[in-house]
Amino acid sequence: MADQYGLIEKSKIMDSTRMKRALSRLASEIVEDNHGVEGLYIVGIRRRGVPLAESIAAKITELEGEAPLFGIIDITLYRDDLSTVGANPIVNRTELDHDIEGKNVVLVDDVLYTGRTIRAALDQLMDFGRPNRVQLAVLIDRGKEHRELPIQADYIGKTVPTKRTEIIKVMLKEFDDEESVWIYEKPSS
Repeated sequence: MADQYGLIEKSKIMDSTRMKRALSRLASEIVEDNHGVEGLYIVGIRRRGVPLAESIAAKITELEGEAPLFGIIDITLYRDDLSTVGANPIVNRTELDHDIEGKNVVLVDDVLYTGRTIRAALDQLMDFGRPNRVQLAVLIDRGKEHRELPIQADYIGKTVPTKRTEIIKVMLKEFDDEESVWIYEKPSS
């Protein structure tokens, strides 16, 4: 069955329950590796990384009884393919209300594929100061064979090896009225 973009639905790889479990596990691992929430700064990458980061931050708050710092970055102007985005790209606000200097920053995104989104996020983050360390949490890692840059996640919800003709779609209530992760196939030309 094809979607509105002509992509062919292959399989559902996570439902809402599995997503919640993965996010809970990520939150636990982040707290464990960072020895609690002191100096911990969870930063969601717009767009779909933000609700995931909010969920992780909420789960950390439940675990620790204290909320980590929370921020949002928009990498639009830091993309290396900005010229292909269009003449007037939509830029949303970056919201880093706390100094990142000396903090343990955990960038959160939905899917790690080539690494270019994360490179752009790192570039922008460094414009705000020098954190103690930067870690990466992703819901889905498509595997190292697709990496174009030497970037890897520290925290992974699920590794899903894919072909280049496949697309991972992370569906979130905030954007799609459902929570699930699907693999779609690009139709052959």
